[in-house]
Amino acid sequence: MAALLVLAGCGQHSAGDVTEARLLADKGDSGNWLTGGNGWRGMYYSGLRGIDASNAKRLGLAWQYDLNQTRGQEATPVVVDGVLYVSTNWGHVAAMDAETGKELWTYDPEVDGQWGRYACCDVVNRGVAVVNGIVYVGSTDNYMHAIDAATGKRLWKVDILDAEARAKHMPYTTSGAPQVAGDVVVIGNGGADYGVRGFVRAFDLKTGARKWTFWAVPHDPKNGPQERPYLDAALKTWDPQSDWSKGGGGTAWDGMAYDPVLKLLYVGTGNASPYNYLDRSKGKGDNLYLASIVAIDPKTGDPRWHYQTVPGEYWDYTATAKMILADLKIGGKTRQVLMQAPKDGFFYVLDRATGELISAKPYTYQNWAKGIDIKTGRPIFNPDANYMKSPKLVYPSMIGGHNWYPMSYSPDTGLVYIPVVDAPMIYVDIAKRPIRSIPGAFTSAGLMVEDYDPKALQSMFGDLPVMADLARTAGGPGKPASQGFIRAWDPVRGRVVWQTRARALTEGGIMSTAGGLVFSGDITGHLNIRRADTGALVRSIDTGGAIMAAPMTYTVKGQQYVAITVGMGGAGNWLFAPDTAGYKYGNEGRVLAFKLDGGPVPLPKPVPPARFEAPPKPPAFSAAEAIRGELLFTRKGCSGCHVPGRGLVPDLRRISDATHENFNKIVLEGAYASMGMGSFADIVTPGEAKAIHAYISREQLALYKQETNPTQAKSAPASQGPRQ
Repeated sequence: MAALLVLAGCGQHSAGDVTEARLLADKGDSGNWLTGGNGWRGMYYSGLRGIDASNAKRLGLAWQYDLNQTRGQEATPVVVDGVLYVSTNWGHVAAMDAETGKELWTYDPEVDGQWGRYACCDVVNRGVAVVNGIVYVGSTDNYMHAIDAATGKRLWKVDILDAEARAKHMPYTTSGAPQVAGDVVVIGNGGADYGVRGFVRAFDLKTGARKWTFWAVPHDPKNGPQERPYLDAALKTWDPQSDWSKGGGGTAWDGMAYDPVLKLLYVGTGNASPYNYLDRSKGKGDNLYLASIVAIDPKTGDPRWHYQTVPGEYWDYTATAKMILADLKIGGKTRQVLMQAPKDGFFYVLDRATGELISAKPYTYQNWAKGIDIKTGRPIFNPDANYMKSPKLVYPSMIGGHNWYPMSYSPDTGLVYIPVVDAPMIYVDIAKRPIRSIPGAFTSAGLMVEDYDPKALQSMFGDLPVMADLARTAGGPGKPASQGFIRAWDPVRGRVVWQTRARALTEGGIMSTAGGLVFSGDITGHLNIRRADTGALVRSIDTGGAIMAAPMTYTVKGQQYVAITVGMGGAGNWLFAPDTAGYKYGNEGRVLAFKLDGGPVPLPKPVPPARFEAPPKPPAFSAAEAIRGELLFTRKGCSGCHVPGRGLVPDLRRISDATHENFNKIVLEGAYASMGMGSFADIVTPGEAKAIHAYISREQLALYKQETNPTQAKSAPASQGPRQ
């Protein structure tokens, strides 16, 4: 039986007392925030109305809590009866008094840091599930943890991976929030970017016993019969000579939902592995269940219906964005729908009982498809977006028109609020180019337009077309550029009602409220409050910390609070631009709670400019070694995390003499594995490590010369490699 928890003024409750009946009864105005998206519908909407446009200017800090982490924070807290639960990097969890921020307990998942190396998009965690007195969380190293909601003590820990995947250190990582579906708790994982076979796995809520596995793609038929009958049908959508060595992809690393009335679990699956359709499946077949929304029977793990957003996917267009379950009046009828705005740029409205496509309209400019055939549900592919024969400028980029950042639906306005990225990308097949391959995408690379300089990239990519030629066939709303927006989308009419430009490329997750407001944060450190009907800015609060996760709101003793987690990281945020909070103040993770008539937010001390205290002393190297090392730096994945400048992880141009001396111990022996820098000995030879070290040394000396004698120095460009 769950332990009892007593908080001053809150009465007596069973800690974490969330049941399916309670979720069904909660209309979002109870003062709790029972799931990451506030209820089983995942709308990121609250029926609380104590904070509105007339008083939002009075919002001030109620309390803050230090997470003792410096990586990206993507979790929206859960509040149950006055207790706030939040996950942070690696799968750590903290519980605190939601009125005061006083710590009640913390939980350490004791992660093997070697697995941090496989986290393509930082060692983030997107949240917990709280049910029947238990807090569930996935950890980066692919374990599911069940924690007593009252004490923070571990109840059980189970391996999400099979024994073979664990023993071989297959590059899976877990970052998504668990999804409770009836009697099971379900989790997926990431890793398609590095070559794995996607799956979701269900465990018994009480014991952690494994119940079933849904595989997103078939296995190599040479290895025997498929695990489940539905995979036999999926196998027919792959070429008989497909390359199964990279797993196929389709990892379910984020978006899930559960309808407790229809008893259906919805799972969004990810991109292909490898990206290149010709490499993977000879350019043939739909490749089920990549980039798909799948409705699954939570008792058996069998699919009931599926909708594939991008058949034969090869642009990294995952369908893993969060889903919203709503009832909409369409064509005079009330329809039970599932809504998703995945990376491919289309807003999908599906009948969540049958999977029927109701509508699919572009919420951002896209040119990979000429539209979606409403009768067949299939995209009408645009041949001008096929980059297999020559580089192409394609909209959206691999970042997606909308990524993991939660969108919100307000039943008051009937609008969905989407954090949109309007950005194209130059896609390049690199198999026959100097770089040849990169981790994850393998022989496909994506270059953001702001990084595109054919001359500077020639050493890695060979001859590339000029931007004007690429843009001519791509179309687009103007000069190719990357910019962020919040768009208020009418899901019934399929159109934008209003939009507002974001301060940064990616606005954080969004919450809407019955107070007529939309809350979101950004990486400049501002919590932005807008009118839900027009988008007009009501208030912007400088928090001194980058905000990516969606805000949430709750009440204690009749007082309404708005809480957010702050901390920069994740895909695309390895480098801190000068206007970001991470660049200005560092990146200390915190939970901030606001209330009416609260106090000012104490801003962290500014980070001083980086400088060399003494001339660096790298080992001797040859020019040829450094040139080879530049290619290897990207080919082996170093550039995926270590960017030139202030960022999430160290700028290698500023490593110490001690790090030079211990370079091989770090890269090949995993001396810094506890900090997330695992050993790369499986893919980097000692000779390759020496060349990479030579390249880093060349860049360090060039930077030192530039800073100490800027009028004479001509630093070689420090390559970030392709964006992934």
